[in-house]
Amino acid sequence: MNKAKLTLKKIQFCKDPYKVVENANCLALLTEWEEFRDIDLKKIYAIMKTPIIVDGRNLFDRQEVEEIGFIYRGIGR
Repeated sequence: MNKAKLTLKKIQFCKDPYKVVENANCLALLTEWEEFRDIDLKKIYAIMKTPIIVDGRNLFDRQEVEEIGFIYRGIGR
């Protein structure tokens, strides 16, 4: 995060992944980091304004995510 802050000046950084999605219209997942693989998607669904996930790493199972209620777009599928 510290390296990214040097380049990305207009980005808000958060250590809490749930804080990031509060009232968000879309979650763009661009990493395969283990900490996101096991995230509580039901909790994320409950705190997002619009439940859209753009999964750039195909980390999540489409059917599972859509059953929760998300609009899901997996890149390259």
